[in-house]
Amino acid sequence: MFSVAKNKVEKGLGYAYRDRKAKKRTFRALWIQRINAGARLHGMSYSQFMGKAIAKDIQVNRKVLADLAVNNSEAFKAVVDKVK
Repeated sequence: MFSVAKNKVEKGLGYAYRDRKAKKRTFRALWIQRINAGARLHGMSYSQFMGKAIAKDIQVNRKVLADLAVNNSEAFKAVVDKVK
């Protein structure tokens, strides 16, 4: 009985380790979708927006850009205008 419980705990720890990594990938994908939606409202695709942002040395990470796109559209528009 004890060995069954021990195996379940070890399996659960393995899933927890795996899913901590997967969570990071999931959030990055969500941020990219939000930035893409915001950029398309201003006539750019995500890849165009990020390419120009990197070229103009705008150092705002995807998490912040996604938050701006969802919660503060005026600030996101200012970033898009600076990129253009």
